[in-house]
Amino acid sequence: MSTPLFSHKVAEIFVKTDDFCIHFEKEFKNYSLPISKDAKKRNRKTTLCDSEIITILIAFQGGQFRNFKHFYNHYVCHHLQDCFPNLVSYNRFIELSHRSAVPFMLFLHYSCRGECTGINFIDSTVLRVCHNKRIKRNKVFKDLATVGKSTMGWFFGFKLHLIINDKGEILSFYLTKGNVDDRNAKAITKMTKDIFGKLFGDKGYISKALSDMLFNDGIQLITAVRRNMKQKALSNEEKLLLRKRSVIETVNDELKNICHAEHTRHRSIAGFLLNIISAIAAYSFFPKKPSIKKDIEETNPSLIAQHNQPKLIAA
Repeated sequence: MSTPLFSHKVAEIFVKTDDFCIHFEKEFKNYSLPISKDAKKRNRKTTLCDSEIITILIAFQGGQFRNFKHFYNHYVCHHLQDCFPNLVSYNRFIELSHRSAVPFMLFLHYSCRGECTGINFIDSTVLRVCHNKRIKRNKVFKDLATVGKSTMGWFFGFKLHLIINDKGEILSFYLTKGNVDDRNAKAITKMTKDIFGKLFGDKGYISKALSDMLFNDGIQLITAVRRNMKQKALSNEEKLLLRKRSVIETVNDELKNICHAEHTRHRSIAGFLLNIISAIAAYSFFPKKPSIKKDIEETNPSLIAQHNQPKLIAA
C-alpha cells in the first residue's frame, strides 16, 4: 500500500488546525446565545474534535488515495491509531465532518491563504460532476449545477475561479455555476477585495468595463490580445510575466489531479463543498508549489532589451 503524501506532516497539520480551532471556540462562545437548560444536549462534545476531523480530511486530499472510505478504514484506523486514539466509525465520521464545515471554511480563509505581492494571476477551471451522457440522470446536483462550455468543450458542473501570487500561493477562490462568465463582476469584485498591483489573465478576461472597474480599485488588469486587436503598450517585465501566466494552470492541474478537487462520485452537496475546501487546504501545505523564478536578467529591463537584440553572425 502506498503511503499518503502527508503522512509525515500529520502532526504539523494538526498543530496548525488545533491552534485555530481553540481560538475559534473562544470567539464562538463570546457571540453565542446565553446558556439554557438544554445547552448540554445541544452542544455535546463529540469523540473527535474539529481539529482532528480537519486534519484527516486534509491528509486524504494530499495523499494517493482516491476513495475516502478506503483511506479511513484501511489507513487511518490502522496506521494512524496512535495519532487519533478516539476514532469513530466511517458513517459517524461523515456526520461529524459536515458539522465541522464552518470552522474548516474559516481555517481555510485565515490560515491557508498566501500574501499578495503585487503580482497576481487569475484563471478558472472546470469542475465536472458527471459525464455529459448522464446529465439528465444526475439527482445530487439537479437544479444546482448547470451546463457550460470551456475550451475543452461542453460540461455539466461548476467553475472554480482562482487568484494566486507569483509564489504559487492561493490568494482567493470563488465557486460559481458552469454557465457563469469568467468576467462576472460579482465574483471578481469579491476575489480582488484584498488584492493590489497587477493582475494577469488570459484572453477570456478581455473587457474594458472590467479593466476600468479594477483600475478604480488600484488593480491593473493585463491580458493577452486577440488577433484583430491592437497590441497594448507593455513593459518588458509585464510581457515576461504575461508569458508565465501558465503557472496558474499548473496550480489548477495539481488541485484536480493530485488533490482530487474534481471527481464524479459525490453523494451530497455538503460532501462536494467539503471536498473542494479540503483540496485547497491540502494544496496550501505542499512543500513545493509552482512559482515564477526571477533572476537578474528577467528583473532588469536593460538586460532584457539587450537579450532581445538580434545577434550578428560572422561571415
